Parts: sequence; structure tokens; C-alpha cells
Amino acid sequence: MITFQTEAKFDKQSVVVFLEKTSFQKKDIRVQPVALHNAILSLKESSQFGAESGELFPISINKRLILLVGLGKASEISATSLRVNGRKAIFSAFLKKVAEIEILPHEDKESTIQAILEGITIGGYRWKKYLTKSKEDTTIEIEDKKIFIVASPKKSYEEAIVICEGVNLARDLINDNADTVTSDFIEDTIKKITSGHKNITLEILNRKELESKGLNLHLAVNQASPKEPKLIIMKYQGASARDAYTALVGKGITFDTGGLNIKPTGSMETMRSDMSGAAAVVGVVKNALALKIKRNIIFACALAENAIGPKGYKPGDVIKSYSGKTVEIGNTDAEGRLVLADAIAYLVKNYKPAAIIDIATLTGACVIALGHDYSGLVSSDDKLAEELLRFAEDTDDRSWRLPIYPEIKEYVKSKIADIKNVGIPKGAAGALTAAEFLHQFAGETPWAHFDIAGTAFVEGSDRMYFGYGATGAGVRLLTQYLRKAI
Repeated sequence: MITFQTEAKFDKQSVVVFLEKTSFQKKDIRVQPVALHNAILSLKESSQFGAESGELFPISINKRLILLVGLGKASEISATSLRVNGRKAIFSAFLKKVAEIEILPHEDKESTIQAILEGITIGGYRWKKYLTKSKEDTTIEIEDKKIFIVASPKKSYEEAIVICEGVNLARDLINDNADTVTSDFIEDTIKKITSGHKNITLEILNRKELESKGLNLHLAVNQASPKEPKLIIMKYQGASARDAYTALVGKGITFDTGGLNIKPTGSMETMRSDMSGAAAVVGVVKNALALKIKRNIIFACALAENAIGPKGYKPGDVIKSYSGKTVEIGNTDAEGRLVLADAIAYLVKNYKPAAIIDIATLTGACVIALGHDYSGLVSSDDKLAEELLRFAEDTDDRSWRLPIYPEIKEYVKSKIADIKNVGIPKGAAGALTAAEFLHQFAGETPWAHFDIAGTAFVEGSDRMYFGYGATGAGVRLLTQYLRKAI
């Protein structure tokens, strides 16, 4: 639980004090009580603590733990570094048994407080549903701690917390077992979120509806699985009925084996995360309702499981899409673009949005191009791309625009069908050919595509202020875009 208080009280079990290096070096430290002020100055003289970024130093004063957190030089402090240092402090061994924490930022600036909030709420997230806790472990979990931030309360801070809750909902969906978070589970989650809200309606296409309407690409991906494929569409009216709708569609492959083009060991283990795009959409839906976003939005989750079995679709198959285009299957592991293609075409035809944005863990090629800290953005519309990049910068959902150009259409042509789901020549511009495949189903509708294959999930060691597992990539960016874009 997070509470705001206008002044430091130093009456909690522990106080976390953020210190900027330049002020520390100049002894320009204005903290109370006097004993703490003097202790910090003594540290400066002893050179035991230099307020370097990430440096932690505990002090005990009047039976209270004071944890000093170095931020480095003022010129080097960024919102990202504040989030990182906030997370580091919260998870510090010094605070593991502390139930109440007062946090004293180095400045009462809105962007600073918001960054620290995200460091606590996003950085403080851990997926521990299946961890058993020993009787000897006396750690007080982050959600059980009471945190008091010394800052003037503002509506924007409460909104920031709400947005982070949407991020963490997406992370919960991604991190859980694939046989738990099925299309039925996601449908139930969406119904719980939207229940009682009169300005949002649902259209749910199950297997029979998908078959009757001709979403054959979507069905092909799922046909080896006993689980139900679904296209779940949520129509949210936050503005006048006369206003245009923006569509947001997420790839929801609840598990991806690769199909008959099976993934090798080392590539399949985290494929429960292949529904990160759909999870992001669910997180944004939660935020839109909680924040009462004043925009008309179509949310869509294209859900399927790419399993292996005798009924599975095969390389070389030609399948007629919802749009009427025929698609040659070059690789059954290029499945995400297939479910998205039918979803995009269905939304364009039946809902006629003014713009459409898709988000997907689409290609390993994007990871090779941009690594794990930037999502790839491809768009047919410069204004749309510029707005999205602006909010990517503001929210730390970092994104980099990749090119789209006429010649790339040649890469996805097929000799036996209208289009192929892999690029030719093999391996060339993989992220771009995947995006171009989707682009051809958007028609003339302004379109943007986020490839979050590199940013959606953390394996191995921590990255930035995320622990192991899902990051909720895209939720902050898309929430703020829908809230504030012109």
C-alpha cells in the first residue's frame, strides 16, 4: 500500500533517503532530524559512501533503519535510473523484514515521484505463485509493506499507480502456466474486468463463429489443439458516438510449440509468453476503464494455441484468409502473423477504425536487430508513428521505428498464392517482412505494429527494473497514447 505525506516524519520502521551526488559532495543536505543530517555529513568526510548511482548504505538512528540510496550526479539521473534505484532499495536485504517504509525523494518533482512510484510498483513485482515459503523465512513481501512517500499528493500519482496495476495484470497473465491461461481463462479475465461497465460491449468469436465467418488463418494455427480458439473484441465508448474509433489488437498465442516446424530446446521453454501482445491489450482495457479514458477504442485479442499433432496445419498449405487473400504457409512457426492478419482484416471490415495498432511477440529477427530494451515499430502513417514514439519516450516503453518501403512487398510474394507467411529470400529483413505481411491486411487504414519479441520477457538476470519473467511491455505506452494523443 502506498500513501503520500507532505513532509517527512521519520516515525516509521525504516526511512529510505535518496541522495544526489553533487549535493552530497557540497554538503548541501537538508534532512531532519539533526542526528541524520550529521550522520550523512560524517559519511561524506569518511568517504564510506559517495552517493554513486545504486550505492546503498544503512544507518541506525534512534532504533530506526535509515537506508541511503545514491543516485549519482544530477546530470546522470534519469527516470529509468530512478526506477532501477527504487527497485534496488525495496528489494534490499536491509528492508526484507521491514513492514513500514518512509521514502524521502531527493526532490519533489512530479516526474521524479512518478519514476519512483514505478520503481516500487513495477520494480517491486515478483511472480511467486508457485513458490513455497519456508517457516523460517520472515521476509515481508512487497505487497504487504506500507510505503509512505514524502510528496504532495496529486491525481497524476494515483493514475500512475493505476497504470502500473494494468502492467502487472498483464505480467500475471503472461507468467502463469500455459494450461492455466488458456483462451477460456483470458475470456473470463476480460469479463471480470468489464463487468458492470455499460460503455463497453463484447463480441466473442469461438471456433464455430470463426469457421462461419471464414477466419481460416486463425483456425489453421489452432487446429492441432483441443483448446478453443477465440477472437475477443471489446468496443469501448469513451467519447461521443460520432467520434472515430482506434483499434488495438494483440497476438495471443497461449503456447507456441512452433507447430510442425517445431522449436528446438532453448527456444520453446518460455513460449507461454507468446500471448504477451494480448495480455498487454487486457492490461490497457483495465486501465481504460479505471481511468475513464475519453476516446472510442476497439480492443481485440486474437487467441490460439500452436500445438503439434496429426491435425496440425502444414508447410506448403495454401489457406484462404478472412480478407480473401490466399496465403502459402512457408513455416508453421510464423503463426502469430496469421491470427493477427485475420483479426486486422475483420476489424477493418466490420468496425472501420480510423487507425489500427497491433502488438505482438512476432519475430526473433527484431530481437537480433534491437536487442531486449527496444520494441520495433513499423507504421504506414508518419503522424501515428511520431505520436507513438513520443509516448514510448515518456513511458520508458522504449521503441525504435523500422522502415517500411514498397520493395518489401516483393519479399512476401508467393508463387502459388497471393502472399506467403515467410519472407523470401530466407532470413532477410525478417522483422520487416512479418510487418509487411500484416500491413497488407490493414488496407488503407492507418496502421502501426509493435514487435515486442525482445522486450516482453526477461530471461536470466534482471533487466533494468524488471525481475525475471514478463515485463508488461506496451501497456504504459498504449495507455498514455490512448489517453493523451491528439
